[in-house]
Amino acid sequence: MPVLLQTALLLMLSNVFMTFAWYAHLKNLGGKAWWIAALASWGIALFEYLLQVPANRIGHSELSLGQLKILQEVITLTVFVPFVLLYMREPLKLDYLWAGLCILGAVYFIFRSNA
Repeated sequence: MPVLLQTALLLMLSNVFMTFAWYAHLKNLGGKAWWIAALASWGIALFEYLLQVPANRIGHSELSLGQLKILQEVITLTVFVPFVLLYMREPLKLDYLWAGLCILGAVYFIFRSNA
């Protein structure tokens, strides 16, 4: 399997855990003390790191650090938007499109050949 694909798949899975760790407590633990939400988030984040660290190590064998970061941001937005719509049940905003277009520009600049 190509390095870019391995990296992207691991980062995608990592981001699912990251998104739940960062935001799901707002829906599920809103009435609990903040430290309970923090402990639950840390538990979820462990799985994020178990995927993210290997993803970055694999990816860095062929990608620059800047490319890894922009790839991460693209994947974050790709995971975040469905999370907001389907899990948090918040409305779709046109701003997501504009943010996506800005990130698409970042992808172009970071992955273009060094001319």
